[in-house]
Amino acid sequence: MDPHTIIAVLASGALVGVLLGLFGGGGSVLATPLLLYVVGIGDPHLAIGTSAAAVSVNAAANLLDHWRGGRVKWPCASVFAGAGLIGSLLGSSVAKLVDGQKLLLFFAFAMAAIAISMMRKPGSEGDPDVHITWPLMRRLAPVGVLTGAAAGFFGIGGGFLIVPGLMAATGMTLASASASSLVSVALFGAATSVNYALSGWVDWKIAGVFILGGAAGGILGVRGAGLLAGQALLARRLFATLVLAVAAYVAWRASAAL
Repeated sequence: MDPHTIIAVLASGALVGVLLGLFGGGGSVLATPLLLYVVGIGDPHLAIGTSAAAVSVNAAANLLDHWRGGRVKWPCASVFAGAGLIGSLLGSSVAKLVDGQKLLLFFAFAMAAIAISMMRKPGSEGDPDVHITWPLMRRLAPVGVLTGAAAGFFGIGGGFLIVPGLMAATGMTLASASASSLVSVALFGAATSVNYALSGWVDWKIAGVFILGGAAGGILGVRGAGLLAGQALLARRLFATLVLAVAAYVAWRASAAL
């Protein structure tokens, strides 16, 4: 990689790391567009596979900081992620059979859905002391499978579905759901990247540099999450507006290439 590419990858990784640390769910959605249109990867499948690998590692790193802060509800997060692992493998297998530009068009619609979901205000503050029960497990597992399938197909962490899914199934707070979602983001990303790597669609050099940038950005993002606690909804809506604009650009580029 030339110096210009290295700088572009580092900056892209840092931006995604900040967003993952700040928002958990939805934070990884810009990874693929950044690799395509800023870094310059030409193959959509290669961009998706590479971003999945990098986002998985960055999500795991950010998860450690949230774990230390006591915000991760491990029993609920583990059930959701374990069930979703099956879905992510199925979803990514189907995605590999779809034309790259068509997949990007589907991806743009998914980004728009992410943006809209992030603009909504949660219906309640949630229960900060939620505990796993058999009824909760029965609700979490099927939602996890469906979310994992969507994450695998679109090559995204799936946090935009994981966060509301965790909140709806368990009643946990937004802060706990955002932190706990990183368990699934890391696991789904790993499964997707391994599946894509089997077809040669992961650039490990770019993924490694992206991860370095994401690690630095993640530290800032996790610290910023605490500072923005009082303005979390406003921050999410501003980010959602950015995602919506990027979705329109991705849809335009994909449509022009078809």
